Amino acid sequence: MAKKPVRKANNRQFAGVLIAVALVGVAALGYVLTHQGPKVIIVDPKIPPGAAEGHLMGNANAPVQVMEFGDFECPQCGNFATLTEPDVRTRLINTGIVGFRFFDFPLSQHKNTFTAHLAASCADDQGKFWEMHDRIFAGQDEWSDLVNPGMTDPMSIFARYAKELGLDTKAWESCVTTQKYTARIMGNQAEGLRRGVQYTPTIIIGNKQVNGLTYDEFKKLVDDALAENLKTKIDSGKKPATGKKGAAK
Repeated sequence: MAKKPVRKANNRQFAGVLIAVALVGVAALGYVLTHQGPKVIIVDPKIPPGAAEGHLMGNANAPVQVMEFGDFECPQCGNFATLTEPDVRTRLINTGIVGFRFFDFPLSQHKNTFTAHLAASCADDQGKFWEMHDRIFAGQDEWSDLVNPGMTDPMSIFARYAKELGLDTKAWESCVTTQKYTARIMGNQAEGLRRGVQYTPTIIIGNKQVNGLTYDEFKKLVDDALAENLKTKIDSGKKPATGKKGAAK
């Protein structure tokens, strides 16, 4: 009696299983690649500008109020944030002399900056705007198209930052991709345009509007604003404000 060709049948069956598995794998890979979400967020033109709010650091009632209109992809803004701002925080903001607000001013020629502004604004939902602000500026060489030409996936970098900062990354990503804070970002930019801002960073201290500062230059303008504050208080017969711990050092 002739034997049945079991081995050949089994081989054909095994080959068919391999092909099926391969096809499923390709399909799964295709699904992942096509459902990764946007890598760069583009401003939704259907969202109108909202109110200009800025992001406050320090005392809203400090004697000197400072405004920065900044762009996360701007190298000069990065220099200010990493070189000057640490001293400003330690010596002027933390001592109660200065209240500091960052206003979004994304420049249209910077490809990845709007994604960065959304990333920071959405971190604010979890109380970590300034932590994300600092991380984004410190990492410009990773995600900025100006520093790293050809970078087309800033979202993957910002997602890593969000994880490093301990954010709920799913909630954060949903906030970014749905453009929850586009209206506020554009409102902050509109406020800058109303004030004649043309360059970043633009710093407004008292009645002075300047572009980029060293700490010593920043402190001098704060001292000038304090002197003007004192004069105004004296003229009006009110007790001058000096902050929590007196004059700046």
